[in-house]
Amino acid sequence: MDTFEEATLFALQAHQGMIRKRAGIPYILHPFEVATIVSTMTTDREVLAAAVLHDVVEDTPVSLEQIEERFGARVAKLVACESENKHPEMPKDQSWRLRKEESLADLAAGGRDEHMIWLGDKLSNMRSFYQMLREEGNGFWQHFNQRDSAQQAWYYDTVAQMTSDLSEELAWQEYRRLVDVVFEEELS
Repeated sequence: MDTFEEATLFALQAHQGMIRKRAGIPYILHPFEVATIVSTMTTDREVLAAAVLHDVVEDTPVSLEQIEERFGARVAKLVACESENKHPEMPKDQSWRLRKEESLADLAAGGRDEHMIWLGDKLSNMRSFYQMLREEGNGFWQHFNQRDSAQQAWYYDTVAQMTSDLSEELAWQEYRRLVDVVFEEELS
């Protein structure tokens, strides 16, 4: 079994029983979608492993040290770039901006590999947002910690700008289009 296959099984086990916020689908489908998106930009098995593991440290009891021990320093570094400090001492709605600013600093320090994983993650989110927008209108933001669509627009637009080194990729072009559609009012 190679690194990506092992990471896929590890992620499946780590996210077992989890449900994706608002969509009601098994959570593991999100990391699988992220890895699928990233696979349109690279065949690097360690990058794909990090893509499928990108939420394991952030959303499960698995530590970054466990990722490094099992998958190596490079995969752990890539996962770390995508793992938010949740600031458990603060209410989620109050820590949102701080968490995003810290995450964007990690993105800024990353290279192409980190950008691909970020893009895969955020494109998966934007696809979900677009579907919710079509079903519920702008009220769908009430399901999230950050209910201010202008703040969400700031974050997702900033990610688009910071990953523009991938602008030749179809995934980035889809992401840019979805950001523009979902946040049409906020970005005009």
